[in-house]
Amino acid sequence: MRKRLSLGAINVLLFLVLAETAAVVVYYVQHGRLFYTAETVVPPALAETSRGELSGDVLHPYFGPIHRPGVRPETNNIGFGSKQAFPFARTSDRQFLVGIFGGSVARAFCDRGTPRLIEGLRRDPALANREIVPLCFSHEGYKQPQQLIVLAYFLSLGQQYDLVVNIDGFNEVALGSRSHERGRDISMPSPIHIDPLLNLIDQATLTPPRVAALARISAYKERLNRLADRMRRNRIAAVHVALDRYYVFTMNRYQADVAAYDALPSNPPASSVLVLTPPVKQRDSVAVVYEDIAAEWTAASLLMHDMLSARGVAYLHVLQPNQYFTSRAFSSEEARVALNDTTPFKQAVSLGYPVLEQATAALAAGEQFLDGTTAFDRERAAVYEDDCCHYTDRGYEILADVIANRVREMKRPAAAPHVP
Repeated sequence: MRKRLSLGAINVLLFLVLAETAAVVVYYVQHGRLFYTAETVVPPALAETSRGELSGDVLHPYFGPIHRPGVRPETNNIGFGSKQAFPFARTSDRQFLVGIFGGSVARAFCDRGTPRLIEGLRRDPALANREIVPLCFSHEGYKQPQQLIVLAYFLSLGQQYDLVVNIDGFNEVALGSRSHERGRDISMPSPIHIDPLLNLIDQATLTPPRVAALARISAYKERLNRLADRMRRNRIAAVHVALDRYYVFTMNRYQADVAAYDALPSNPPASSVLVLTPPVKQRDSVAVVYEDIAAEWTAASLLMHDMLSARGVAYLHVLQPNQYFTSRAFSSEEARVALNDTTPFKQAVSLGYPVLEQATAALAAGEQFLDGTTAFDRERAAVYEDDCCHYTDRGYEILADVIANRVREMKRPAAAPHVP
C-alpha cells in the first residue's frame, strides 16, 4: 500500500514538473521571454464592473462613445487611453510627438505596439536622439469621420504633433455596414458602442431580450475581472497558461454576447434625446453601401492629411490587416481562435476590403498610405488573438515594424507660414 502511494506521489510530481515545463515553453513561444523573469502579461481589469457601473463609457458631444475619465487607470482627462492629459504640451524641444488614431486595434497598438515603434523610429538618424512620445487618440469602435473629428478638435485646442499615424479600415466596413442595416447613415458612430449608451440614456428603447443580454454581458465582465486578478497573483507558469486560455475563451463568449446584443432590436427611439442621422442618400444595393463607405473613408483621411500637411506634420494612413482578407496560412490552433464563419465581421470584411483596396490608388496619390493587409502573410507565429480583428503581441510588433520602416522613408512636409 505504501509503495503504491509513493509511486502515485512520484507520478503526480512528475506530471506537475512536465506540465510546468511545457507551460514555460508555451509562454516563451508566445511572449519571447521566460515566465519567471518577465513581468507577467495580465489583461487589465474592467474598472466599471469593479465600481458596480453598467458602463465605463459616456457620450462625448463631439466624438460619440468614449471612456469615462478616471474609470480605468490608463484613461486620461478626456477619456482616451493615454498616460498624458490632452492637449499635451511639449516639455522640451527633444520631444517628437506621435499621435495614434483609429479604433480598438489602434488603441491596443498604443499599449502593445508603440514600444517597438519607438525602437524602429530611433533607427532614423534624425530621431536617434529624440524623446519619442506616443499620444493615444484612438478608441474602441471609432471609424471615420470620428478620427477626422478628433484630430480637428485637438488641433483647434493647439495640440502639436510631429507625426500622426491613423490605423483603420476594419471598423469602417464592419460597423459602417451595421449602421446601414439599422437604418442609419454609414457615417454614424458604431451601433455596437453607441446603442448600449442610448439604452441607458433612454430606457424606453430597452426590450426584455436586451435587458437579459445586458445581464449576461455584465456577468462575463465580472468573470473576466476575477480571472485577471487570479492571473495577476499567480506565480506558476502552468496555472497562468490555463487561466490565460480560459480568459481568452471567456473573452470570446463576452464578445459574442456583445455582438448578439447589437443584433437585438430596440424599441423605436422616437422620443430619444439622441438623434442618429438616417441615410443621407438612397443606397439600393450592398455594393453601393461599400462603395460609399470607401469614398467617405478616403475623403476623411485626405482631409486629415490636408490639415496636418498645412502645419508641417507628417501623416501616415495604414489599412490594418485582418484575418478575413489575407493569403496567410493559419495553424490549426490559431484558426480555432481567429476564424469564425458565423461572425458578421467575416462578410463585412470579405465584401468591404476589396472595395477599400480599389480606393488605395487615390489615397496613395494624395497622402502617405501603407497597405498593411499583407503584413502578416509570412509570419509563422500566431498573430490574431480573437475572431474579430485584434492581434497578439507578435502581431503588434510586426505592425510596428512596417510602420516604422515606412516612416523612415517618408519626407517631412514643410509647414505653411500662415498656419499657427
